[in-house]
Amino acid sequence: MNAERPYSMTNRSAAAALTQARILQAVLELSAQKLSVEIVLADVGSRAGVSVQTILRHFGSRDGLFDAAVTFATAEVVAERTASVGDIGEAVRVIVDHYETRGDWVLALLGQEATDERIRGITVSGKEVHRRWVQTVFEPQLSRRDDSQRAMIVDLLVVATDVYAWKLLRRDAGHSRDRTEHSMRYLVDAIVASPSERN
Repeated sequence: MNAERPYSMTNRSAAAALTQARILQAVLELSAQKLSVEIVLADVGSRAGVSVQTILRHFGSRDGLFDAAVTFATAEVVAERTASVGDIGEAVRVIVDHYETRGDWVLALLGQEATDERIRGITVSGKEVHRRWVQTVFEPQLSRRDDSQRAMIVDLLVVATDVYAWKLLRRDAGHSRDRTEHSMRYLVDAIVASPSERN
């Protein structure tokens, strides 16, 4: 038995995973700069430093590549948004950090959702991820409300922590990252406050 074979297979597997990640990252970077219909495999290969044949060997087709890119991006987004349940300050800091990294990319995708079915699939999934994040992270605050109030509070928290709230403050108004976080925290605190705390 060749003792080096498992080691070699492990190395090849790790190298293949790194190559795939580099290709998928290239797709995400290009999607922030171009419409998805304009992204060709040659561009992806050039940015990732691989040939078109390598891309096809790993993903089978352009559709396979874009499907894998959606899964890859969703996993990264979920990981970047991890925050302690019930900790409002951490939740707002984490979501602002996430938008500082990916906000402009997300806005570019949202600008294409009305005309590109594939992009619309990505943005619909992203909106579902955001709503689930709100429901999970703010569960202790939401649990103090009855069902009719809870649905409304979830909607308001989705708005207060949405990428468009970040855009209005950070990009349109030109506020600093810290002021943007402070303003979004102020909104969240106001939404989750009990009626007696508002008076």
